Amino acid sequence: MHSTFPATLRADFLRDGFVFLPGFLSPDEVAVVNDHLQMLIRERVPAMPPEVAFYEKADDPSTLKQIQSLYNHDPLFHEMMVGSRFEELASVLLDDAVVGKNMQYFNKPPHIGQPTPAHQDGYYFMLDPNEAVTMWVALEPVDEENGCVRYVRGSRRRGLRPHGRTGVLGFSQGMTDFGTPEDLANEVYFPTQPGDLLVHHSLTIHRADGNASPTRTRKALGFIYYAKRAKEDTARKQAYQQKLAEELRTNAILNR
Repeated sequence: MHSTFPATLRADFLRDGFVFLPGFLSPDEVAVVNDHLQMLIRERVPAMPPEVAFYEKADDPSTLKQIQSLYNHDPLFHEMMVGSRFEELASVLLDDAVVGKNMQYFNKPPHIGQPTPAHQDGYYFMLDPNEAVTMWVALEPVDEENGCVRYVRGSRRRGLRPHGRTGVLGFSQGMTDFGTPEDLANEVYFPTQPGDLLVHHSLTIHRADGNASPTRTRKALGFIYYAKRAKEDTARKQAYQQKLAEELRTNAILNR
């Protein structure tokens, strides 16, 4: 199949561990996505269990932090996930057919949105080989004040690093040895506009700032695709997800 993406894109991805595609969604497409999200948040999110929709403060709907598996809740998001430009791009970057695994809504509420700890998605994915991509689409302007994404260039090539518990809602594991001179020397950050797309490899180290703004939110969509050749340790993954769901339910109870 002929690709609509530049031939150099995969080489850039392999070298840096990420690519940046500004304006991947048009302003009209972003507006449609935001309209559907507002409808979903208003009409369906209040009835979702805490392992699907969770909050910085469980008793405050305005602090919604994440919604999991968006493609199961609205036809628009299913169309964006399956047979889409996003899927095609994942296939190009991984040089394989791909399997869509998740589509998420992310937000960092004003002033209380927590930093995302440095981590590698591959630690959560439990794949062999560890070949997957995560995509992140800004739905509003994002900068250093409200929590832009930061990558460690080239870190994909150095494999998985140690991870441990963080206590950060939605990111239970983070790197325990992040912050070496090499990490800091190679870290780059990406202020983004609505519709801009960031894509990173499952072994790329990344993090995001907290939201220090007193008024601005930080809304985005996330997509996860596995390479077809990547095999999942399903028993280990199921045990991890069950433990995470229990932690989310406990957090929701404690924060009421």
